[in-house]
Amino acid sequence: MPRSRRQFLTHTALGLAGAVATGRAAEAATSDAGTPPQQTPPGAPPAFATAPAVGPEVTAATFAEAEKLARVQYTPAERAQAASTWRVSMAPLQEQRTGPRKVALEPELAPASRWDPVLPGLQAGPARNRFVRSKAAAIPLPSREEDIAFAPVSTLSRWIESRALTSERLTQLYLERLRRFDPKLQCVITLTPELALEQARRADQELARGRYRGPLHGIPWGAKDLVDTAGIPTTYGAEPYRDRVPTTDAVVVDRLHRAGAVLVAKLSLGALALNDIWFGGETKNPWLLEEGSSGSSAGPGAATAAGLVGFSLGSETGGSIIAPAMRCGVTGLRPTFGRVPRTGSMTLSWSLDKLGPMTRGVEDSLLVLAALSGPDAGDVASVLGRLDFDANAGVKGLRVGYLPAWMEQSPATDVDRAALESLKRLGLKPVEVKLPDWPYASLNVILFAEAAASFEELTLSRGVNALSMQVPDAWPNLFRQARFLSAVDFVQADRLRRKVAREMARVMSEVDLLLVPSLREEALTITNFTGHPSLTLRTGFVEVAKARSDWAPNPERPLPTFSPPRRVPHGVTLIGRLFDEGTIGRVGIALERASGVAHERPSGF
Repeated sequence: MPRSRRQFLTHTALGLAGAVATGRAAEAATSDAGTPPQQTPPGAPPAFATAPAVGPEVTAATFAEAEKLARVQYTPAERAQAASTWRVSMAPLQEQRTGPRKVALEPELAPASRWDPVLPGLQAGPARNRFVRSKAAAIPLPSREEDIAFAPVSTLSRWIESRALTSERLTQLYLERLRRFDPKLQCVITLTPELALEQARRADQELARGRYRGPLHGIPWGAKDLVDTAGIPTTYGAEPYRDRVPTTDAVVVDRLHRAGAVLVAKLSLGALALNDIWFGGETKNPWLLEEGSSGSSAGPGAATAAGLVGFSLGSETGGSIIAPAMRCGVTGLRPTFGRVPRTGSMTLSWSLDKLGPMTRGVEDSLLVLAALSGPDAGDVASVLGRLDFDANAGVKGLRVGYLPAWMEQSPATDVDRAALESLKRLGLKPVEVKLPDWPYASLNVILFAEAAASFEELTLSRGVNALSMQVPDAWPNLFRQARFLSAVDFVQADRLRRKVAREMARVMSEVDLLLVPSLREEALTITNFTGHPSLTLRTGFVEVAKARSDWAPNPERPLPTFSPPRRVPHGVTLIGRLFDEGTIGRVGIALERASGVAHERPSGF
């Protein structure tokens, strides 16, 4: 029969050292003749460092080298003690992964701990549910199809509701444009014409019978290819998953189907939700085809900007809606963490992933959000959050916070500063705010650890080696490196996260919203980790003399330069209070109108 841990302890020097380290001496072995050791006295509890020794031998030198990874320093005696007991104290804790009683963790299994952006004692979000669209404007249906294609959802939906435009015609229009322009943009992974036309005809039939499902009825849309679609490939943009076909729809897909929307395409994303390169190539920016569209919601950004879909669904973990919205000049709404359920979507980070709309207008993003909101049992982080939005409400008197230093330093531009001035003219009250000078990048311990855990099997099986990007800042290397992050550092980062959330709660108690440069690194990190909603919208244009990239500079792949410089869209980001997307929505509408640039289109589309 297997020996008990305490019996094993009496037979090994390692076990003896482990017991001493935990403050309990082992029972002595009886004799050299092999007499069985003394039994554990009744009532003696188990001790640490008394498990059977497993795994490869380690030495003090092993720890000396590992200290370099963890950036700690032990004394020679401390290293010797740690090495002598590692195989009976820590190595057995890896049994879940290394066996012999290995336990498989299903992809949909979330960690037991979850991030709640609403701190104890705080009330977040509006007190009521209310959604008021903008007043219907009598806009005649254009004669040119490209003018129809670039119309916002708020206008498309009025044409469909009045039956001036059929969903089938609009769907055919977008399918044709997707086929025609995808070779330029590389934004489509899977076209879905059969499903789309079936849904469009059903939408028209329902409307003819008097059934109108709401603003998304009959509107063609595209999904970032990390939300499951029944019977349609969902590839995560990654080579190992390019033949993956789910059997059920993600909850957000089902909700958009129920709202009457028409799925025309699964759109590209950087492989495993990083940047803008997938197994089909690099998705391009419609405004500047010499560069990528940014990621990881690369396809949604490009397709929406080029008028290939009515709207699209993206996702963000650390900037994946904001960055392509900026680059492609569209509106990106990143909801409060927990508002939109992620059931049936790829997990990169359980405590950070968020799904949200990408559109050609601010009101459109709220129309889509209204259809997506609400909890689902499959996502333990999803919660019930009220949405109070009135597209016709004024903004005068609202307090807009800003950090003066951020508005003067790169990456802020004159467009960012002009947006703040526009809000002042609209009657908002500017309020200077401050945030502590803390190492916010340390929070990314959580991102890298969760991402590496999500794709652990792919990493250890070396499936990540099939990804086209193998540069140091791509997932394969980062996943491998994350294996050596300290669990202690993970907990400390989690504690820092709560400290940062308290600071954000303080700041947001002083203002109604924040205006920040969209790609300010601290803003991206802080607000993604605290779960605050953001709205990114085009408010102007800048000139660039060099193509931009999400990737670290690589001398072997120099980026194109331009002389004269090229004119490209630029926008700002509004940060809202938790579950208060309605306020940033109505301020965004006011800023969009004041900026007067939303109507401009990329040439050639």
